[in-house]
Amino acid sequence: MDLVIQDVQVVDGTGGPSYRADVGLTDGRIAAIRREGGGPRLSAARSLDAAGLALSPGFIDMHAHSDLALLRDPDHSAKVAQGVTLEVIGQDGLSYAPVDDPTLAQVRQSITGWNGDGSDIDFDWRTVGEYLDRLDHGFDGAGIAVNAAYLIPQGTVRMYAVGWDDRPATAAELARMERLVAEGLEQGAVGLSSGLTYTPGMYADDAELTALCRVVARYGGYYCPHHRSYGAGALQAYEEMVTLTRRAGCALHLAHATMNFGVNEGKAPDLLALLDGALDAGADITLDTYPYTPGCTTLVAMLPSWASEGGPDSILARLRDDTTAERIRHHMEVVGADGCHGVPIEWDTIEISGVSAPGLDPYVGKTVAASAAERAEAPWVTARRLLIEDGLGSTILQHVGHEENVREIMRHRVHTGGSDGILQGAKPHPRAYGTFPRYLGRYARELGVLSLEECVAHLTSRPAARLRLPDRGLVREGYRADLVLFDPATVAAGSTFDVPRTLPVGIPHVLIDGRFVIEDGRRTDTLAGRSVRRTA
Repeated sequence: MDLVIQDVQVVDGTGGPSYRADVGLTDGRIAAIRREGGGPRLSAARSLDAAGLALSPGFIDMHAHSDLALLRDPDHSAKVAQGVTLEVIGQDGLSYAPVDDPTLAQVRQSITGWNGDGSDIDFDWRTVGEYLDRLDHGFDGAGIAVNAAYLIPQGTVRMYAVGWDDRPATAAELARMERLVAEGLEQGAVGLSSGLTYTPGMYADDAELTALCRVVARYGGYYCPHHRSYGAGALQAYEEMVTLTRRAGCALHLAHATMNFGVNEGKAPDLLALLDGALDAGADITLDTYPYTPGCTTLVAMLPSWASEGGPDSILARLRDDTTAERIRHHMEVVGADGCHGVPIEWDTIEISGVSAPGLDPYVGKTVAASAAERAEAPWVTARRLLIEDGLGSTILQHVGHEENVREIMRHRVHTGGSDGILQGAKPHPRAYGTFPRYLGRYARELGVLSLEECVAHLTSRPAARLRLPDRGLVREGYRADLVLFDPATVAAGSTFDVPRTLPVGIPHVLIDGRFVIEDGRRTDTLAGRSVRRTA
């Protein structure tokens, strides 16, 4: 064999008790597992003494925003150092394929806050298949830092086929969207995502979404919605997605399934009761969460949907017009904009985490309310100026979560882990660098919300099953050698809200395809990642 990992505590991803064993790897797969006392020791060209460490399958980030980061950063230690070996990208209904030239320009501007403006990227693809090929090629044909699966972004598809109009799609436009979704699935996408508080995806009605989900169901994919509200009306928004996908016969994966804002404090059991009822009735449902209370998105996402109709240039024109800007302010501060989940915005919960334009750094790390107080002006005046001067590129942390809801949801039988990690900005959310070690360290070891074995199952086999991956997510003979070695006694997130780009501790080794991408705590130059495509 190529490598034997000796005397390691195997946490195999099933959720069952861990055990001590030697694990042998050959040609990128797990070739043999010899349990303690189970016969002759395994031999190989190289051995690694792993006494005191745990071995688990590689972690699967079910909600990632590394769509361009994988192509600009061969190191990508933000995820590699956490033990992430596979990311699911194309999230929240907005990404870079399928597109034509005008759509690509619009989507690049729309999600600058998530991924940068892409000026450093050669966008030499237009279809989903071409994008996946580009990931396979990676850096000079060597690949990318971690594996990646792709969801077709429904908002981008609507942008491509319908535009930015807030209206039902025509029959011809719906047929075109169905073709684009089918083609993307045929080319290897694993499902469809939506961002139903983001424009233009939010303009789709349930009939349109149901039709697209029927296409997804035919190919065995899943639907991953950021649904219409995580605040006022959150339970109704969850119920809408459950009903819609059951009608379509489509598997459902609920993205960053939180219950936020004051109206939802203590209401996680209501959500879980809704899901349990559907699961018991035969629905195919999973969900992901991140182990933090604040959310993260763009400042422009807080605007009411009517203010975003027509796309980025139209948004900026409305913001520059005093009369329209006052309507926007009233909707956000008094009525409760759909972009802010139907809840009147509280500017002291909106912290600027990143800006795109030079000269705006003084806003970063402060709430809009605090920056406004420094300038002796109303918060909306500050927010409006920032939106305009930054060309809609500002990212925010939104401090509206509840710890008891976070803990309750992560215990659920269909829960998986997802970082929702935006890597842009001077002060990104620490979940981008800390989600997976935080699950293991804080929530499993320190708080006991999950046992170590349960926690690993949530981060490995459960997401692999959702993605229908036949040979990932378990430490099992014949499975791919995407593996993490960590110290259960010390593993922890290093990232904090003050220093969010700090790498974790207690994860000395990470392997992808049987090759070390982290060895003795240091990033190697290995690029073992490729696209992971939908299988029949």
